[in-house]
Amino acid sequence: MKDTGFTHLDNTGRATMVDVGEKAITRRTATARSIVHLPDEVLTQLADGDLQTKKGSVFQTAIIAGIMAAKKTGDLIPLCHPLGLENCNITIQFNEEREVVINCTVSITAKTGIEMEALVGASVAALTIYDMCKALSHDIVIKETKLVEKTGGKRDFKRS
Repeated sequence: MKDTGFTHLDNTGRATMVDVGEKAITRRTATARSIVHLPDEVLTQLADGDLQTKKGSVFQTAIIAGIMAAKKTGDLIPLCHPLGLENCNITIQFNEEREVVINCTVSITAKTGIEMEALVGASVAALTIYDMCKALSHDIVIKETKLVEKTGGKRDFKRS
């Protein structure tokens, strides 16, 4: 079978976990971003830079959920290696369009990258915001989740 360039397929086209046994241990970081659009009826609950609901602080809960999810990525994505993250930092702020911007930055010294951990952390933080605010409106939109930057491994990446 022809090499397709997909690292999670073996030479017969079957799913496989990447063998990282011979890879070099390097310092690796990744940052992912999710953007959530909240309608006005949700934004009216904004106080002191956070949304307060009957369930509690929305952003603080989303940060904790995102960190927990990033640590569990190997359990959620079938071919990801289970990793012990050295750090996970999630920030939540508003952009000029009054959208919620979630950044999840993770780091580790290891043989494999951690982009998926950053993406999962940002995604679950966004889903948590949706869950905690859906009683106020179902017109919440998780607009995008993307890798912003990664370092370490074969090549670095930075979205312009």
